[in-house]
Amino acid sequence: MAYQDLRILKYMTKTALITGITGQDGSYLAEFLLEKGYHVVGMTRRSSSNAMDRIEHLLDRIELVQGDVLDQASLVAALQSSQPSEVYHLAAMSFVPTSWNQPVLTAEFTGLGVTRMLEAIRQVDQSIRFYQASSSEMFGKVREVPQTELTPFHPRSPYGVAKVYGHFLTVNYRESFDLYAVSGILFNHESPRRGLEFVTRKVSDAVARISLGMSHELRMGNLEAQRDWGFAGDYVRAMWAMLQQPEPSDFVVATGLAHSVRDLCRIAFEHVGLDYEKYVVIDERLYRPAEVDHLRGDSTKAHAELGWEPTVGFEELVWMMVDADIARLKAHSSPQLDVALPTSHG
Repeated sequence: MAYQDLRILKYMTKTALITGITGQDGSYLAEFLLEKGYHVVGMTRRSSSNAMDRIEHLLDRIELVQGDVLDQASLVAALQSSQPSEVYHLAAMSFVPTSWNQPVLTAEFTGLGVTRMLEAIRQVDQSIRFYQASSSEMFGKVREVPQTELTPFHPRSPYGVAKVYGHFLTVNYRESFDLYAVSGILFNHESPRRGLEFVTRKVSDAVARISLGMSHELRMGNLEAQRDWGFAGDYVRAMWAMLQQPEPSDFVVATGLAHSVRDLCRIAFEHVGLDYEKYVVIDERLYRPAEVDHLRGDSTKAHAELGWEPTVGFEELVWMMVDADIARLKAHSSPQLDVALPTSHG
């Protein structure tokens, strides 16, 4: 689509600005909003110009603007040029282990970045509806299971602390300035587009490599930690639904089912006919300084008020990711490599 056509479309339809559009969630959200008829504008940093893999198939259907959550003026300029009716703020330093190594930068991106965007909205157009990507990591050392919108936060990482700051700042701007500003407290959501540093993708990639004879072990930390894992493509539907409600409100988005990292490994290896115990090696260096043991969300409010339900179960999600990594590795390997993909399950 030509640039001029995008400009015409912008004035004919609803416009959404997505920060972090090059990430997993941003790419799925962009696809979803395009299907809804939106004009989609993605905000990218100059340094992320080579990180377009997840949205490469969308580049002729979306508009990109430069902006940086560390730079207030660039956010104002991005809002002024794109004139969105909705902003989905997904940009963050999102990998929890890195937040211990770079706690100050994590606070700048993940915490103060929210401040800068809300201030930019307040300055440019207070009618813009704002979505903040909150996280189940805010619950940390959980006070109750499952966790709801009212469960107290006890974050156990600099990332979780920064997300709590962004969450409460969103509440504060909603209550202080009457902005339509909401937070989605999303529990772990994964897909084949997940970064290789995340545990689900680390497992699916390793299983694919082992099944293809390209590796022989998978080094893991705590196998007993439990998470509520869902499919990212499902969760972006909830983001959109939150901004369509008559009144702004925060929502937990989760499947309501928890699985251990051990379950993740077992199911992934079983999918290719292997026993995980023969390949998984425990490496205590991979343990977190402060572990988050059991996250499981209660999405009763989202079900009742948004009509949201997950469509992809945990096993199906793991199979999807393993299959995608096998296909990716086969496509980039020698023509002689020919290992059949699993095709069915009982």
